[in-house]
Amino acid sequence: MSRKKQIIIPIIVLASGIAMFAAFSSMKKPPQEKAKVDNTPIVSVQPVEMSSMVMDVASYGIVKPKNATELVAQVSGQIVTLADAFVKGGFVKQGQVLARIDPSDYQAALLEAQASLASAMAALETERAQGKVAADEWLHIQQGNPTELSLRKPQLAQEIARVKAAKAMVQRAQRNMERTAVVAPYDAIIDKRDVGLGAFVNIGTPIGNLLGTEIAQVRLPVADNQLQFLLAQGSNAKVRLTGSFAGTSTHWQARIVRNEGVIDNTSRMNYLVAEIKDPYALNHQGTPIQFGAYVNANIHGIKLPNATLVPRHLVVDGKVAVLDAKSTLHYLPITMVREIGANVVVTEGLTTGDKIIKSALDYPIDGMKLVLAVDEKPTKEHTKKATLTAQTQLASIKD
Repeated sequence: MSRKKQIIIPIIVLASGIAMFAAFSSMKKPPQEKAKVDNTPIVSVQPVEMSSMVMDVASYGIVKPKNATELVAQVSGQIVTLADAFVKGGFVKQGQVLARIDPSDYQAALLEAQASLASAMAALETERAQGKVAADEWLHIQQGNPTELSLRKPQLAQEIARVKAAKAMVQRAQRNMERTAVVAPYDAIIDKRDVGLGAFVNIGTPIGNLLGTEIAQVRLPVADNQLQFLLAQGSNAKVRLTGSFAGTSTHWQARIVRNEGVIDNTSRMNYLVAEIKDPYALNHQGTPIQFGAYVNANIHGIKLPNATLVPRHLVVDGKVAVLDAKSTLHYLPITMVREIGANVVVTEGLTTGDKIIKSALDYPIDGMKLVLAVDEKPTKEHTKKATLTAQTQLASIKD
């Protein structure tokens, strides 16, 4: 009997445990299914708008006069008069007398030279008359041929030489008289005056400096690789100069007149020379551009018929990532012709309507599926705004 109990009790306990496990299992709720998560990367894009683009070249320089002259005394003497305009910053006209050296001694020298000339001419006429008399006498003698000396030809030649020397002395005296007046060789602004009233000057003594106001020049450095964007290497190209006058940003128009044709040993730059007519606006209405002013220059370049601007950081190994019509990633090889600030100019490889991916991807793979950001609205206005920003950079950057 006790043996049966030992067998039955464990069976009962095991059956009870199974029954309880079954009861508890029936009370347990099944786990809820989790919603599927879309892990497709979300990207933003920049639309492409291909259009014509002018490749202006930026530069800079200092405004200088085309003509500059240092006046020096050509005769010795005391400064007896100075023109009111002969001061630093004064404007003078061509032929205007700026200073005058005491002409008294030179007037006397001119009179003396004129008297010597009159005396020499009188002696010449006398000698000619004597020679004529000598020739007539030989006609009456009619014996042999007269010699040069008998006809007084050497004496006549000597008097002719004396007349020429006297004329040269008169011309020299006249030039010295003219040189007592220091005149402006062209329309100019006075850069410096080195003499004062009553000062004594010798030949070669500095009088002052003049800067011609007819034409100003600006030497514009241009890198060798930028010349390709200028027609005929910039010859006769239009230039827009930007600088400050009286605290206000101002623009002036200029034109390239020549290429210096030599690469500078220090800067390794080519230099184009631009000219501005009437820089001080003396003969027309306008804002003057002063000598010594620093200006930025925008040189009109060639026109690309089909180009666009792409942020430089989006270009990897000559390719850009684009989002195609099926929302997949593709890499397109592009042709870049120039860098402009943070952008590059692309002429081939892209077409209008392409969407360049701007977002950074952790593991980009050609052909991978992507999702366009909901708030991304690629429009032409967006593209034009980006192009305008890049063109502004083009005008301000110094290539």
